[in-house]
Amino acid sequence: MTSPLTTPAASSSTVRWTPRLWGTLLVLCAAMFLDALDVSMVGVALPSIGSDLHLSTATLQWIVSGYILGYGGLLLLGGRTADLLGRRQVFLVALGVFAFASLLGGLVDSGPLLIASRFIKGLSAAFTAPAGLSIITTTFPEGPLRNRALSIYTTCAATGFSMGLVLSGLLTEASWRFTMLLPAPIALIALVAGLKLLPRSAREKTHAGYDIPGAVIGTASMLLLVFTVVQAPEAGWASARTLLSFLAVAVLLTAFVLVERRSPSPLVRLGVLRSGSQVRAQLGAVAFFGSYVGFQFLTTLYMQSLLGWSALHTALAFLPAGALVAVSSTKVGAIVDRFGTPRLIATGFALMVVGYALFLRVDLDPVYAAVILPSMLLIGAACALVFPSLNIQATNGVEDHEQGMVSGLLNTSVQVGGAIFLAVVTAVVTAAAPADATPQAVLDSYRPGFMVVTGVAVAGLLITLTGLRSRRAQPSIVVAGSTVQEAEAERVAVRD
Repeated sequence: MTSPLTTPAASSSTVRWTPRLWGTLLVLCAAMFLDALDVSMVGVALPSIGSDLHLSTATLQWIVSGYILGYGGLLLLGGRTADLLGRRQVFLVALGVFAFASLLGGLVDSGPLLIASRFIKGLSAAFTAPAGLSIITTTFPEGPLRNRALSIYTTCAATGFSMGLVLSGLLTEASWRFTMLLPAPIALIALVAGLKLLPRSAREKTHAGYDIPGAVIGTASMLLLVFTVVQAPEAGWASARTLLSFLAVAVLLTAFVLVERRSPSPLVRLGVLRSGSQVRAQLGAVAFFGSYVGFQFLTTLYMQSLLGWSALHTALAFLPAGALVAVSSTKVGAIVDRFGTPRLIATGFALMVVGYALFLRVDLDPVYAAVILPSMLLIGAACALVFPSLNIQATNGVEDHEQGMVSGLLNTSVQVGGAIFLAVVTAVVTAAAPADATPQAVLDSYRPGFMVVTGVAVAGLLITLTGLRSRRAQPSIVVAGSTVQEAEAERVAVRD
């Protein structure tokens, strides 16, 4: 692969980005923007979709869950496929499928076809997300350049999510179909630009075949896990179906680990999880997205069902958080260079915990500026710090040929975390649902869910703090009785 950097040998502080490099990053950001846009837009449009297509609440759930099922279930396969078959090729093909599925979703007239289109979109995103992230991490060298690129990349995700809320409120007023169709032309434009701008990457030639058993078992285990947690609130967490399904997931995951340990070309090299930094990044992603998805779900219900706010009004209430992320995330790369990812992630989780805890003050007649806005700003600041830092921490120190694998693993953690904790929050709220559904009683039933959300964020903070302690306990790395710097100096002296 030829990097589009003008002076590859120059220090990262003096390298200037070429127009082609900016174009490459813009194409990748467009795909991430579309993923986030699509997730946020569909939620606001669900009531209109149900009314137009005469769908039940249970069927409507699958319009959201179908996307999560395809996305979360196939990310590991998508990441490794990008490494083996070429990141550029996988990214462009998947982006074309995403555009087709967007067009299909806007034209169908039946619930099953709409759910099928959503599953296909999730499937395509499971390939574009890890391929796009690994293109960035193999194009931009580790350090300030990559940190800057990843901060811009994650900013586009936050911007897409925020704009999706507002755009869905506006477009749904005309027709819910526009919310499905909007991503199609954007994806096609990005596809055409990507054909010209994305750097070519060679297929991995040194691998010992394809891990077909690992791909089948890993994909099946992720699909079944996501399916189980999505269905658990409806079927019952203690029901025989749910318990047997979780048992089947455990069996599949055990088989997956055994296959990967013996495979000469594993779908996921388990050795990568020996790194404490990597494990903390993956668990942090689970806690971060899991808590936020649960918070957004409950807050949307609170604003629309209890306060009577419109979809657009609700979207605008979330806007300050998204706007803060969009404005500040581009600066995170420089902050990471100075303070490191563990400190930023810990700070972000601390802000998130405070923001969620403050939201517990809400009542049936809140003053937005005094009660809701402070939480939104704290959560927005937390997202600006945590999300790009997790991406940087997960991909640092990873060889180029495994960047797709790690990217797929990180995105899997994000999606599975969101699915699991959304299901948990839903179950907690359902269990606390009052027989006498007065507005105050309903609000009281939401509070345990908000407490769960806060607890998940606290867990993320505690996980991150273990990384800070380990860094203080190991001020230097020793190699054969000398520090890394000394070993490098000795190597150079011998070479000369």
